[in-house]
Amino acid sequence: MCLDDFTHTRRDFLKLSALLTAGGALPLLNSLNARAASEPNAPVRIGYLPITDATPLLVAHNNGLFEAEGIQAERPVLLRSWVQVIEAFISGQVNVIHLLSPMTVWARYGSKVPAKVVAWNHVGGSGLTVAPGITEVKQLGGQSVAIPFWYSIHNVVVQQLFRDHGLVPVSKSASAALAPNEVNLLVLPPSDMPPALASKRIAGYIVAEPFNALAEELKVGRVQRFTGDVWRNHACCVVFMHEQDLNNRPEWSQKVVNAIVKAQVWTRDNRAEAAKLLSKDGENRYTPHAQPVLDRVLSPATSDREQYLASGAIQHSHWDEQRIDFQPYPFPSYTEELVKRLKDTLIEGDKGFLANLDPQQTARDLVDDRFVRNAIATVGGMKAFGLPESFDRSEEFSL
Repeated sequence: MCLDDFTHTRRDFLKLSALLTAGGALPLLNSLNARAASEPNAPVRIGYLPITDATPLLVAHNNGLFEAEGIQAERPVLLRSWVQVIEAFISGQVNVIHLLSPMTVWARYGSKVPAKVVAWNHVGGSGLTVAPGITEVKQLGGQSVAIPFWYSIHNVVVQQLFRDHGLVPVSKSASAALAPNEVNLLVLPPSDMPPALASKRIAGYIVAEPFNALAEELKVGRVQRFTGDVWRNHACCVVFMHEQDLNNRPEWSQKVVNAIVKAQVWTRDNRAEAAKLLSKDGENRYTPHAQPVLDRVLSPATSDREQYLASGAIQHSHWDEQRIDFQPYPFPSYTEELVKRLKDTLIEGDKGFLANLDPQQTARDLVDDRFVRNAIATVGGMKAFGLPESFDRSEEFSL
C-alpha cells in the first residue's frame, strides 16, 4: 500500500464493520453451517497472521501435537489482515484462530457470531515503539501513532498511556491539523508500521511482536514501553473456536485445546527453537521474519532487559515479565476488566453494544474454559506455567 494514503486500512475497517453486524455476518454464517453439515469431521484448520501471537498454534502444527492427540490438522493458512481472519473464520474456511481479545467481544456481541474463547494464546508480546529521537510519551503530542486495530489491547493500553501524560487520543484523517496535546490514531497492518515509522509518516506505533523487535533491528525505532509492563500478564490474542464444534464435537475440541496447551509448555522450555521454527528459515516458513528478530522476542539476551530497565521501557522490574510468555488459562478478571476499559476507549464505528455488556456476565458467556482446565491438568497444573494453582487472579494495571 502507499504509505501516503491510509484510506486502504480504513476501507478494511469499514468492511469488517459491515461483516460484524447481524446482517453482514448472516451469509458467512450460512456458509459455516453448510460446511459443518457437509463435513462433520473436519480436520483442524488454523488461520493466522504472521505475528508471534500465533506461536502456540504453529508450534502445535510443526511438532505434530494435533496428530499426537489423534486428530488431523491441515497446514495453517497465513492470512494478511484481521478482515481476512474474521471472514475465513465466520464462513468456516478455518475453524481455529488466534484473535485480538477485544475483537472477540465485538464478534460475539456486535454481530452474534456463535463462537467462544477457549484459551489464551499468549500474554504480553506487544510494545509501543517510537521514533529514535522520542524519549517521552508526551513528545507524541501533535503527531500520529499507528494501532493494529480499534478493538485491540494495544488501543486500550496506549490510550491510557496518552491520558496519563496529558494527551488526548483522536481519530482524524492523516492530513488533519492536530492540537499540541492531541495524538491521532491510525489503523495500519503491522507489516506497514516499520516503513511508516522510518519514513516519518507516523511518530510511533503499538503492536504485537516481532514488529517492535524489527524496528530495533532496522534501527528505525526504539521501544518506549512494553504493554505487559502496563497491564501485567495481559492477554493479547486468544484462541477462538466455533460453538458448534465445542457443542457437537467435544472430544475433538478437547484434543485441539490439549495440543495448544502442550505447545505452550514446549515453547516456554524451547524458546530459541521456537524462534527458529517460526522464522523464514524454518522448515515450514510460517512467517517472513528472520530468526535474529524473533530471537529478540522469544529468546532475548540478558543484556536486553538491563537496557530496557535503564530506558524505562520496563518500569515494574518486580513483575519479572518476559517479553512474550505463554499460559493458556483465560482468567475471568481479565475479561471483566477488558469490558470495563473498552467502554471508555475511543473506538471508531458503532460501539453501542458495549454499553449493555455486564462485565461479569460477559466473562461467563464469552469464554468456555471446560477444555483448557482439563488440558492444564494433563500438563501438571498451573505450575507448568510458573503460576499459583488457582483459576482466580487480581488484575494489575499500573502506568
